[in-house]
Order: sequence, then structure tokens, then C-alpha cells
Amino acid sequence: MQVNKIGFLESYSTDPKSGLMGAILVTDVETKPLEFRVTAPIKPTNFQKTLYGDVLLEHIQVELISVPLINALSGEVDLILVRDPLFLGANEKQNVRVVRIFEKSEKKNNNSITEEIPAPWNGGEVCIESGKKFQSELPEIKEMLAEISSKRNIIEPFDRLKLACEQVQLQKTNE
Repeated sequence: MQVNKIGFLESYSTDPKSGLMGAILVTDVETKPLEFRVTAPIKPTNFQKTLYGDVLLEHIQVELISVPLINALSGEVDLILVRDPLFLGANEKQNVRVVRIFEKSEKKNNNSITEEIPAPWNGGEVCIESGKKFQSELPEIKEMLAEISSKRNIIEPFDRLKLACEQVQLQKTNE
């Protein structure tokens, strides 16, 4: 598997009143930015909260954030890394590998296979997991991410993404 473009997909809530904002940062394998997309804040109504119940957040993450953001990208992305396990539902909606990356100390999904990657930049290891659709490719993805992780902090782009979302939110409130 050759990876040239990696997407970092995440959602953020600056405060409960402003809603949930989704964003994707596409980088090359050196984690240099190539493209950035962000959604408008999503604010479910009380009626939607009632109708969706426990699946509301998953619906927002997959249907209203990940699918539109991935479809809006100007080019194809080889791999999308996420922090929130709810985003793994995008594997069933898109034809791109969505893989969760997380610290070894964080909780993993019970229904997934996990691979560990050396992370010299944090003195330990990080883990990856995927939904069933791409589980067979996880060892190959692990090798590719291990190579990148030996040179770069593979989780750091999520910090950039959060700061970018905060700046976008700040710009919107100052208009």
C-alpha cells in the first residue's frame, strides 16, 4: 500500500452553544499541509436529540461531518486517521481507509483488532484500529505508519487541526 496523502479528521466543540465543528487536514507523508476543510458548527435541535437518542453523536460524526468533508476534498486521500472511534463508521460510507490512532493507555473498541506502532517522539507506542472493512490491511497500514512515526509525531497534526478550528471559530465570532 502506497500512501502519499494522509487525512486527519476530527470534531471539536468550543462551547456547548456553538455546536460541533468537524475538520480535516490533508498532509503529505511528512505531515506538511496540502488541504484543510471545515464544517459549519452543527447544532442539533431538541427534536433531533429526541429522535436520534443515543445514536445522535455517531450520526453527526459520520453523516454530517466525515462524509461531507471527505467528499469535498479536491483529490483522493490514501488514509484517514481519526481519534474518535465513532468516525470508524465512515469506513462503511466511503471508499477510503479510516483508521483510529490513539495512545496505548486509551480505551480501544471491543470489536476491533489493534496494532501497536513504536512512537519515539512520545517514548512509547501508539495504537491503531479499524472497522471490519479494512482490518485485513491493518498490518500493512501499521508498517507504513511506523515508518512515518519514526520521523514525525503522527498525532501532532490533530493539535494543529484543533488550533485551526479555534481560529476559524474566532474569525466567525469577530465578523
